[in-house]
Amino acid sequence: MGNAQLFKGVLLVALVSFLAACSGLPSTKSMPTATDAQSEPYEIGVGDTVSVHVWRNPELSQTIVVRPDGNISMPLTGDVIAEGKRPEELASEIRVALSELVRSPEVTVMVVNPASKEYRNRVRITGQVEAPQSVAFQPGMTVLDLVLLAGGLTDFAADGRATLNRQVDGEYKTFGLDLGELISEGNMDFNHVLQPGDVISVPRKQIFRGEL
Repeated sequence: MGNAQLFKGVLLVALVSFLAACSGLPSTKSMPTATDAQSEPYEIGVGDTVSVHVWRNPELSQTIVVRPDGNISMPLTGDVIAEGKRPEELASEIRVALSELVRSPEVTVMVVNPASKEYRNRVRITGQVEAPQSVAFQPGMTVLDLVLLAGGLTDFAADGRATLNRQVDGEYKTFGLDLGELISEGNMDFNHVLQPGDVISVPRKQIFRGEL
């Protein structure tokens, strides 16, 4: 009876491992832990439309687009850097600036058109694919999804030297992808779940290295 229970336990562990591999979860050997992009505080970007409301001071309230230099222009205070700040941070800065001219100003900032988010939340695939793509990120997207959207690899693709470029802690890091293993052999270890901003690069074969 003891051996039978042990066999069942080993079989259960093997089954769980197989299901996890088929689910497209990132490999912990090479990829960082995925983060929930939807829970991250929104940072204002160039092209966003923000509504600045100063209570009881309608002449100071306005709706304005963040300029290419990252600034907005406010009455009395002039240019204020908005890019890279959370709405509450921008409101606090404007409130401090106005406090020298207005008694106890109360300021709120809302992003009414987050145009920059569309570009920050895209995923891209470049190089030796039939149709390089830049598409809006959708939760649950995987490497294979993006490769298929690009029409697959070209005959000149060095599929074993593809890379996934991901922003981690403010800087891009590169992780190896073997798309040949993924597409031809069905190796789901390389079917990583994508995150907003990910870029897959597929280089060209180098004939002199024997990649025919």
